[in-house]
Amino acid sequence: MEKRNATSDFILLGFFNHTRLHRFLFTVVLAVATASVVGNALMLLLIARDRRLHTPMYFLLSQLSLMDVMLVSTTVPKMAADYLTGRKSISRTGCGSQIFFFLTLAGGESFLLAAMSYDRYVAICHPLRYLVLMSWRLCLQVTVGSWILGAADGLLQAAVTLSFPFCRSREINHFFCEAPELMRLACARSSVFEYAMYICCVLMLLVPFSLILISYSLILAAVLHMRSTEACKKALATCSSHLTVVGLFYGAAMFVYMRPRSSRSASHDKAVSAFYTIFTPMLNPLIYSLRNSEVKGALERWFAISVTPKCQHT
Repeated sequence: MEKRNATSDFILLGFFNHTRLHRFLFTVVLAVATASVVGNALMLLLIARDRRLHTPMYFLLSQLSLMDVMLVSTTVPKMAADYLTGRKSISRTGCGSQIFFFLTLAGGESFLLAAMSYDRYVAICHPLRYLVLMSWRLCLQVTVGSWILGAADGLLQAAVTLSFPFCRSREINHFFCEAPELMRLACARSSVFEYAMYICCVLMLLVPFSLILISYSLILAAVLHMRSTEACKKALATCSSHLTVVGLFYGAAMFVYMRPRSSRSASHDKAVSAFYTIFTPMLNPLIYSLRNSEVKGALERWFAISVTPKCQHT
């Protein structure tokens, strides 16, 4: 077993050591991850149970919540188990699985956020044509397309990354297997793959991000022409909060995946990766859903239905 660990497994150095400060930070990260899973699971449950939320917009939100639950579950349980048990090894298969699922979910979320920005553009700028421009058929197509494109990216990068020989130290200075960090350990020339990864990131990150900026620019132009000051303020507050989350997600992903190897720092990459793998998923249900009056109404109705029978029984 020791020989196998020394020759075939990787070692995840993790995010924290066992100082008092790091134990506190580990507790905070674990609490944020738990809040993320609970908040997004609650969104999934509400949207599934309440027929008033069975619209294209909330269907896209439910897919975002599903991706976020899976994204946190891909990285945090392994990180927590390694920290608590001290067993930091991960098999080659486990590492490849983490890369695949992580990139599938992160890539799928990138395209899904672009689809959601288009949905908001249609709802605000063309409300009378919403059911035509954002039909259920188109909604399902962009959702399936987001999952497929993310899975294709994850499968390709996982397969190619693990095809390289690793003759250096097998210690990965990260809290999960991420392709750029794994490539640091490769002893073969990887410049062609890194260039291909860069092109892939342009397609997976810059293209959706550009579409989001275009959508929100058009929304902003329409909002500024609104006659109602109250409606204008509400729309601006919503757009700014959405763009904040989008900026955190895309900015962090671009920072990790689109910089040249010479300018990368493992400690910086770990901290930035935590933003779009742990903290951003917690913000999504708060920004996109729980501040929404329709979602609040669904939550109140569900709570009323759950409480009323108990009161009557008492």
